[in-house]
Formats: sequence, C-alpha cells, structure tokens
Amino acid sequence: MTVRSDHMCAGFLSRFSKPRPHIVESPEPPSIAHGAGMNVPEYKNKPYFIVASVEMGNTTTKCILTGVSLETGKSYVINKTVSMSRDIRPPAPGEETFGETLDGTKLSRQAVTELVRDTLVQCHKEARLDIEKDLDFVVRSTGVVAEMESPDQVGDFVIALANGCLAAGVPPRKMTPPMAKANQPEKLQPFSFADKVVFVGAVAGVIPPVGSTGVEMVANEMEGELAMAGIKEGAKWTPVDFRNPCISMDFGTTLDGRITSDVPADALNPFAKTIGNFCGLAGAIPDAIVRGTGLVQERTGTALDIFGEHSVTGGFFSGGNRKVIDDFVDRCHEHIDIRIVPPDRDRFGRVPVNAKMAIESRVAMIGCDCGENSSDLDKLSAIGAEIHKNYNLSTLNEVVDRVCAKMALRMIDVAALQNLVPKNASIGFTGRAAISGRKPEYILDGIIERKLFDDPNDHLVFVDDGLARGASLMGRCMNSLGKPKNPIGGVRGGPCIMSRRIKIGK
Repeated sequence: MTVRSDHMCAGFLSRFSKPRPHIVESPEPPSIAHGAGMNVPEYKNKPYFIVASVEMGNTTTKCILTGVSLETGKSYVINKTVSMSRDIRPPAPGEETFGETLDGTKLSRQAVTELVRDTLVQCHKEARLDIEKDLDFVVRSTGVVAEMESPDQVGDFVIALANGCLAAGVPPRKMTPPMAKANQPEKLQPFSFADKVVFVGAVAGVIPPVGSTGVEMVANEMEGELAMAGIKEGAKWTPVDFRNPCISMDFGTTLDGRITSDVPADALNPFAKTIGNFCGLAGAIPDAIVRGTGLVQERTGTALDIFGEHSVTGGFFSGGNRKVIDDFVDRCHEHIDIRIVPPDRDRFGRVPVNAKMAIESRVAMIGCDCGENSSDLDKLSAIGAEIHKNYNLSTLNEVVDRVCAKMALRMIDVAALQNLVPKNASIGFTGRAAISGRKPEYILDGIIERKLFDDPNDHLVFVDDGLARGASLMGRCMNSLGKPKNPIGGVRGGPCIMSRRIKIGK
C-alpha cells in the first residue's frame, strides 16, 4: 500500500516537474498611451505590414488580420473572424457545385465568393480598418480538396477565393508581389530589400516541391507551405531556433505539412529543399469519434464543438482508467493508416495526390487515412458511441487527445525511418487536432521517449493560427521585408542568408 502511495505521489508530482511544451498563442498588439485612459493600437501610428489571411477549410472559414511591426519583425493577430464552413448557403438554382467539404457540404463558386467577401468585410469592420487604405496584402488558401479530381484543380478554388477578395474591395495589386521597390507603398520602402534580392518563390528560406512536369504532388501544397512558414514565425516567440531542417505539420480537418532539408554552410544556393510532404486526414479523425456520441450533429459536428481549441498544460487531470483509455486508443489506431503513400494511390485520406511523381522526385509523401479514403470513419464513430455510453466526457476527451498525439508520433516515426529527422531538426505543429487539450504534452512525452534529440523540448513547438502567421510571412517574403538581425530563413544556429541571396542575384 505504501509503495503504491509513493508511486502515485511521484506520478502526481511529475505532472508539475516535467518540461512544459512551447505553445505559442497570439499576443495582443501593443498599444500606445494617449492621455488619460486613451490607448491606441501601435499599428495605427507605427509602420506595420498588415496582412489578411483568408482561409476556407472543411470546418471553419476564417479571415485573420495580422500586423507585423516593421521595426521589430514581431507579428501580432489584430482580429479574427471565424464562421463554420457548414453554414455556407447552399448552391442556388442554376449554380454549379464545384466542390464539397469533407462532411459533404456542397459548394458553388458564387457561394464561396460571397462567404469570403462577407468574412473579409466583417473582419475589417470589427478591427476598424479600411480595406483600401490600411490593408497591405491578402493571401488566400483552402483545405477543401477532398472532392477534387487532381492536385492542380485547387487553382479553381483559389480563383473563387480571389473573386471574394475583389468583391470585398481588395485591389489586385494587394494579392501579387510588387515588380519593384518603387511599386511598394511608401511606408514599406525603408524596410524593404526588394532592390537587393529577387523573390524566386521561396518562402521562409524553402523552395516548394515541383515534379518534373511542374504539376503539384499534393492538392493542399499551399497550405503546407503556409503552415511551415507560420510555425517558423510563431517559434520566434519561444527559445527554439526553428529553422531548416524542420518538420512542420498542420492538423486541421485535413493534414498538410512539409519536411525541409539541411543546407550546407558552403552551398551556393542558400535555400532548403522540400524533401517531404504530409497529406490525408487529421482533425476529421477526432471529429468522427465525437460524432458517435450524439452530442454533436451526426454529419457536420466536430470535436471543436465539445472541447474547444485551447491547450491545457500542468495541473492534475483525471481522464479515467488509463488501461481503459489505452485500449480505446489502440482500437482507434487499428483503423488509422499512417505510412508513405504508395505509388498506385491517386488519393490518400481523400486528398488528391500524385504519389508516383513524389517518389520519382524523391519527396517522401507521408499520408494519414482511416481505412481507405476515410472508409472506416464510421468505425471510429462506433467507438465514440461506446465511450459515451459507458464512461464520461473526460474519458472521451482523454481518448481524443491520446489518439491525436499517437497520430503525430506515428508520422514522426515514419519520417525517422526515412532518415528525415536529423539531430539538428526541429518539429512544429499547428492546427486544432495537435495543439488543443493535452495533445502538446503527450506529443512532447513521445518525442522524449524516442530520444531523437539531446534536449527534445528545444526542438519542438506548437503554434496557433499557423496558416495566418504563414500568410503574413509569405506577404513579407514577396515584399522582401526580412529582418537580417532576426532571420527566419537559413539553418538552425546559422546566420541570415541575405548576403548569399544578394550574391546570387548579382
């Protein structure tokens, strides 16, 4: 009895003594005091680069306004407008359905355009900003790729998003890179290096993967690029030097992300290559579990509806009998397929892929599926129903957190088997199915167990709003607004790559 008590005490205390994961949540923009009780946001008076990230996902549609202080390079979320994608108006008579979300919500070009327009206008109205005068750049992205026939079809969807931006009053020049420094707004020019370097398509020091034919290998490639860039930017708020080589994963409803290469110090080309991609299902898996409980809508309900999107660290949490929880987690994972996508698959987790081209291009495409193209999601719902019937909500929460953490760790295991996790790599996560609840804590525990790094917590970050942060960084890259003294490009522990880029340009 005494031994058990000591063991329990040690287990209880270890919750407080073990390292806490680095979790980045968006801080409020700084304010400047103007007289008694008058605080004005800094971005109203100081030089800021304001970017709107317009994201239409399978679960949520967001417009997130970020502001980057051009003096410090720090990025802040100014305002966030979020709506549920399932609430989009249905296609009107005569409108063509050109896609649908993972839960089957039908989409027409006109409906997408209207939703983007309204979300963009509302976001600026709430922030008291003018789209024409205050906004500097817009980046559009989508994760709604499940019903597309091929990876290149995503272009049609992005056009619908662009039309929504235009309908909201965004000038076309705010959606494309400037041709020269002279074409940039006056407030940006003192901070721009556009007269010294050329934008060649690299974002955050990484060249995107393109096969020999120029066709994208995975439909949500752009989301993977933005997530990687956003995690790099978010890591600036932590002690972690999150630069190449790195592994970035976005656990939205669908999975996206990238693995980047190391770059030798004497390499002529200072940019890292994309040597791995992630695709398939992510948040759709916990969503399927909770849909079986009857606590959310059967077709469109999500884990967000019950558990929210905030992380939990420290303290004591009783999620029920650990053996029972582990049994449910193992049963869920019997249906979850995580591996290198085979060359004969043109979809994995319902996401269109060109797996054969990825193999030919030596890009490791790591996929996550449930059955084949989500065929076993109903089996996860049945497990969710069983948990809800026989146990409590905290048990369900714990199962969901551990299922997602195990997914993340299995993906890292696949990458490690491919020799894509060197000792100087960094691993980063964004997206609700990786950063909410206790998932960061459990992922960190798994990274420690795997002994991949001497100091695992110095190689791991969790970042909220990764796509919005990435959009902000992409806008900065397109406008050559780097901070050489606080670089995001380059390799871990290395210098800024600006001088090498200038040398190449000459």
